[in-house]
Amino acid sequence: MRGKVEGCSLDRFESATGLKLMDSTGIKDELPPITTFLNRLLALTIELQGVLFTAFEQLLTARIEGAIASGTYDAGLETLTAERFIVTDRKTIYVHPGTGAETRLLTITQRERNRPLTLAAALGHLDDRRAKLLVNERSGRAAVQVPTTSIMLDDGEIERRVRLLRPMEGHNIPLKAMGETHWIEADQDAFAAAWNAEIAEVPEFADSTIHIVTGLLLPIWKRLPNESTRVYRLQTDDGERIIGRKVSPAWAANAATTGTTALTPDDAFMALMDGRTILDLAEGLQLRRARVMGANRIELSGFTDTMRERLSAYGLFHEIISWKLRMFVPADANGPVVLAKLLERWPVERIGEKEAA
Repeated sequence: MRGKVEGCSLDRFESATGLKLMDSTGIKDELPPITTFLNRLLALTIELQGVLFTAFEQLLTARIEGAIASGTYDAGLETLTAERFIVTDRKTIYVHPGTGAETRLLTITQRERNRPLTLAAALGHLDDRRAKLLVNERSGRAAVQVPTTSIMLDDGEIERRVRLLRPMEGHNIPLKAMGETHWIEADQDAFAAAWNAEIAEVPEFADSTIHIVTGLLLPIWKRLPNESTRVYRLQTDDGERIIGRKVSPAWAANAATTGTTALTPDDAFMALMDGRTILDLAEGLQLRRARVMGANRIELSGFTDTMRERLSAYGLFHEIISWKLRMFVPADANGPVVLAKLLERWPVERIGEKEAA
């Protein structure tokens, strides 16, 4: 309709498929279902099939990548693997009145072995002439820029992207946004020094906390988060086999409480960095994860000018981005300490899920 599908105008699409997308008021409220669209493709010329299915596939890929990134992609029953699983807490959050069957909330410490990308593997990407070695002039960190697939946005625009590979992660970023970052090209020696320095800081293992709701789930199914219905299974170091739904630290904090929010600074930090939790604080403040300059940050919004000095004293830092002052909680090991001071002064009033906001 917007003319963004190269090689197929609206008129050509409607005449070839027999599907009408417009009425007197504009685009129809009730569009044909996807099954009808795919069936009509079979009646088109091979050339037009290729044009339309390429556009469809780009949109579908963008949605799937977004779902995977946000943790809402449903892969069915998944087995969790790690170096060790230890149940550190058990709470009964529901008892069936007829049978006495219980629904339990388990808090599990998960230890995973860190497997950073080696320098040799990073340099191996230079076999592609389009790859670039980068060093961040602000943080001193290293990354390899490699080409990746473009995606079609909802408005039909094609977004060209690159992928930044780092020792412990990789993420895609729009090509046009690279000019706004602090990444600069580096020679191989400078890159190798920065890369090896970062790998040396990576611990052998990483511990994290996960929350699993197990036992009788059906009576409380509607209480569980609706952004993902994926079911997980795992086996603890003690041989206990667990199957259930994974929930966020925010949901777990509220599961066994009524009218209060019990969230430690460490749990708050993990919940915010996970990206699905929003914390509403006293006096209109709000904490949530934001993507800024290709990195995940914990942003504080709703603050006033009179709060800025105290917030800075607590350890928050600020930047002016697009002529707007924004404040952030450090995303490093000092983050929980800063959060503890912040939450002591402005307590949590509500814990929300980002998808439901």
